[in-house]
Amino acid sequence: MSTLSRTDTPPADDVHLIVARDEEVVIEHHPEDWLAFVLFWCLAFIVFLQFFTRYILNDSLSWTEEIARYGLMWLAFIGGAVVTRKKSHIAVELLSNLMAPGPLRATLLAVVDVVTVGFLGLLAYFSVTIIGRMHNQTMTVVELPMSIVYAGVGLGCFLMLARQIQVVWRNARERWRRAPDVTEQISVD
Repeated sequence: MSTLSRTDTPPADDVHLIVARDEEVVIEHHPEDWLAFVLFWCLAFIVFLQFFTRYILNDSLSWTEEIARYGLMWLAFIGGAVVTRKKSHIAVELLSNLMAPGPLRATLLAVVDVVTVGFLGLLAYFSVTIIGRMHNQTMTVVELPMSIVYAGVGLGCFLMLARQIQVVWRNARERWRRAPDVTEQISVD
């Protein structure tokens, strides 16, 4: 015996409790993304080559360890530019998250941005001076100047500085206003 009356209709088969909609995903490709991608896979190949020659062939290539070490330095600083663009560097945001939205909070965020630009500017300046000083020294195994290694560090520092200036410009246009909830501050990249 059915419990449905004539006015009750059975539920449709296409009724769902949870409706999920796909958001449009925009994938951006920036120069530092491609450079980090290429560096990562070159580094992976070199480390695999080092493993293969050392443990399989039992005759290690001497240059792989040195190039892998310097490639990791390049990757760290180029990756720093990617992280700067995405605004996902490690930061202590407790004070700004506890403050109510207003001019005091905006001033604090502006000061943090200006200090960050100043620090990255100094880092870029010192990386250029180190590149000049290290030109006369050579790598241990590969007979190339150490200035090549530090050029990658300098490139990463200048890319971070450029991306931080863009972040400050964007924040200044928004008058350093942030979403009141921390979960709303996370941008989808």
